[in-house]
Amino acid sequence: MMLAQAITEGQMALDSLSVMEAGKPSIGLLDLILKGGYMMIPLYILFVLAIFIFIERLITLQKAAKSPKHLMDQVKVLVQSGKVEQAKAMCVGDNTPVANMISKGLERIGSPLKNIEVSIENVGKIEIYKLEKNLGVLATVSGAAPMIGFLGTVAGMIRAFIGVAQEEGMVSPKLLSTGIYEAMITTAAGLVVGIIAYLGYNYLVSQVSKLVHSMEYTSVEFIDMLQEK
Repeated sequence: MMLAQAITEGQMALDSLSVMEAGKPSIGLLDLILKGGYMMIPLYILFVLAIFIFIERLITLQKAAKSPKHLMDQVKVLVQSGKVEQAKAMCVGDNTPVANMISKGLERIGSPLKNIEVSIENVGKIEIYKLEKNLGVLATVSGAAPMIGFLGTVAGMIRAFIGVAQEEGMVSPKLLSTGIYEAMITTAAGLVVGIIAYLGYNYLVSQVSKLVHSMEYTSVEFIDMLQEK
């Protein structure tokens, strides 16, 4: 009898708790973002900027890496056959960093090898600059977003405690906790934006490094071909 009564009371307590939980309003992601305050505006702008730069650079790097695998072999055959203009036209049509470097070297055929090498290096520097465009902005976003988030949190905490100080009598724990969690939203948002930008930056840098290595290898191979000619 006592066991049955205890089970019944326990079930009633669980039902009561369930009703209380069901009565609590749920907070969605959009609601949290809106509660973050005005500091969420620059964080949103930085987020959109980071995504835009990452997608734009990713597309650019993918296009730059699409040089034919046997480009140098084809150029070598054409040059050895005396078809320099045809080799040059093939490189111009490819329009990738590697092809642009080879094209500049083909234009300098007949000059001393040192001059050809310098010309290729200069074109390579320009192409690397193009590949690294806006990567500095992405790195800045990865560092600035968390700091803006912390600034928003500090400003929110200040507003929350000013509100507490202006209250007369007993301070409601709900008032204090609401002000604090709304202030912390900007910190979380800033960290999310910063992490996304940081990961995107490092991935793009690794892709640029692969392309630079390919460009260096091709330039050396091209100079070796001219020495053998």
